[in-house]
Amino acid sequence: MIRLGLLYGGRSAEREVSLAGAREVERALGKDKYEIRHYDAASDIEKLVRDSSEIDCVFILLHGRYGEDGTVQGLLELLDIPYQGSGVLGSALAMDKHLSKVVYRDAGIRTPKWLFFQRPFSLTPDEVLGKIDLPFIIKPCNQGSSVGIRIIREKGEILPGMEEAFRWDDEVILEQFISGREITGGVIGLEQLEALPIVEIIPDTNKYDFFDFEAKYKPGATKEVCPADISDSQTKEAQELALKAHRALKLSGYSRTDMIIDQNGEIYVIETNTIPGMTPTSLFPQAAAAAGLDFSSLLDRLIALAMKKRRNSS
Repeated sequence: MIRLGLLYGGRSAEREVSLAGAREVERALGKDKYEIRHYDAASDIEKLVRDSSEIDCVFILLHGRYGEDGTVQGLLELLDIPYQGSGVLGSALAMDKHLSKVVYRDAGIRTPKWLFFQRPFSLTPDEVLGKIDLPFIIKPCNQGSSVGIRIIREKGEILPGMEEAFRWDDEVILEQFISGREITGGVIGLEQLEALPIVEIIPDTNKYDFFDFEAKYKPGATKEVCPADISDSQTKEAQELALKAHRALKLSGYSRTDMIIDQNGEIYVIETNTIPGMTPTSLFPQAAAAAGLDFSSLLDRLIALAMKKRRNSS
């Protein structure tokens, strides 16, 4: 029996998403395989440290800051507890929207043009438009689930959009908006990586400009097609880009890379998630199911990979 710690909750803007994922994961885990212990990262870190010698593996169900950014991974490394997914460096790189795009660019991965700003922001709207064309997207650098993101289509929206983004982070990017089809590609494995079937994400265009927080989590707000109804060549290219992004960011275990197919059929990589949503209907589990790995089996696989990774590094 594996003594498994579920680490969830936390203090990020995605706390409720994390709690929902933890409930679904616990429901799917085989009770004959795991002795489950619960740790809310907002209140139970001291308890986790005390229990560390009694835990065989931790399953991280945190999203955003203090969970997906390398901080919790560093703690678990110090405690010598295996955990699923990427380590400190890969988690931090993928979480930072500016640095991850620098890595993409240097690896030859097509990504939309972007500008990087730190607080204090002093440019006028005209100065911004001298550097990037409308429309563009304003994104806090270190948030997930589209928190604080706005599409800017008019000059008068720039300063309010920047003010909103800086509420969530001291660093912000402005990313050229690419109109097209939203897809995502999962990767799983350690030395031998497997690219999962591509998922197409189709938000209700009458209500949503893009795949924002509500479109992600409101039931029925978004249609998801897996495998995506795209050409074989586009599928192959998207899977290769997901693998390339995974390797470039030094990720491990699993990841999910979000992409856009523009009007000319060019694929742009937007960002890579190191702890994708983990309910049976989340994007990564949907792709795994299409590859023949049901939700319970997926969880078993990720836990096995975590423990194998620790053995390999010992």
